[in-house]
Amino acid sequence: MDKDLVYKIALTQIPGIGSVLAKSLIAYCGGVAEVFQKSKAFLQKAPGVGSILSQNIHAFKDFTEAEREVEFIERNGVKPLFFLDKDYPSRLKHIPDCPIVLYTRGESNFSGERMIAIVGTRKMTEYGRQFIDQLIEEIAPYSPTVVSGLAYGVDIWAHKQCLKHSIVTQGVLAHGLDRMYPDLHTKVAKEMVQNKGAVITEYTSGTNPDREHFPMRNRIVAGMVDAVVVVESAASGGSLITAELANQYNRDVLALPGNFGNKYSAGCNYLIKSHKANLIEGAADLVKLLNWDVKVKKKKQTQLFIELTKEEQQIMDIMREQKEIEVDALMAKAALPSSKLAMLLLELEMKNCISSLPGKRYQCIN
Repeated sequence: MDKDLVYKIALTQIPGIGSVLAKSLIAYCGGVAEVFQKSKAFLQKAPGVGSILSQNIHAFKDFTEAEREVEFIERNGVKPLFFLDKDYPSRLKHIPDCPIVLYTRGESNFSGERMIAIVGTRKMTEYGRQFIDQLIEEIAPYSPTVVSGLAYGVDIWAHKQCLKHSIVTQGVLAHGLDRMYPDLHTKVAKEMVQNKGAVITEYTSGTNPDREHFPMRNRIVAGMVDAVVVVESAASGGSLITAELANQYNRDVLALPGNFGNKYSAGCNYLIKSHKANLIEGAADLVKLLNWDVKVKKKKQTQLFIELTKEEQQIMDIMREQKEIEVDALMAKAALPSSKLAMLLLELEMKNCISSLPGKRYQCIN
């Protein structure tokens, strides 16, 4: 049995120790196992701990539940992700209260180049349904990863449309991986996992989808992505919590406007009116906001030979030396004026040799 994993899981089970304090303790003590091995006097001096919490930590001796969880993980093909692991969601890692351990099922990339969340009411209307259909169809060429919560309404419809258009989609759960809530969505969750997607949670097996878990789940949704799209929402509810968290985490928020007086547009209209969300009418708004203005590679036969001018070849030679490069750095290395470089980059994009990235950066395609 992986003893180190036992300690990581056990740390999440100590009364009064949340994710922020757990990370502080790991740094203070020099490791996860060391947290359980230090004296009470040592622990009491840790920032934010004090006498009561140091006693809780020092008195924690029963690792039965943590060991049982490791057995469940090994038996059911679950992949645990510690917050310092390279496969841990890179965007989520940088929020203060990110979970120290996540449990995942599915071989999926949680740190993709383009990550967005689509959230909304469980009581989706035809207006919201049509918007999701159009949005997902139009963003498919950009190969994003779409995150949602596998709940009724907007969430499940977004997941289904992603599967329809071969978009990777990941579901964040408010319970353990030994169950699916609602049970009706089990089939969709399995299809997601089978198609390079995943289900992910911070909760151990045996954990029920209790009400208080859903706002905690929403912080993971907001933290994993670059932008949150709120499709429909009443004046209060989980979608507005996700949007609020996304704003706190400096993520972009977009909301679909609706008619005045429409119950399930009230939340979106509020977000837009209070400048907490950008108005979205279609995929073009999302693409522009996130600077997805890359020339999408079409599914066609690859050209075996591409004729390049001497200057174009010079640019390609420089770019092949590194994975990606900023325009200013490229201009300095090539010793070319900005107008000439811009023309060459455009030509190389049209020849499908390079693609532009957010932040005035470029990368080689081949």
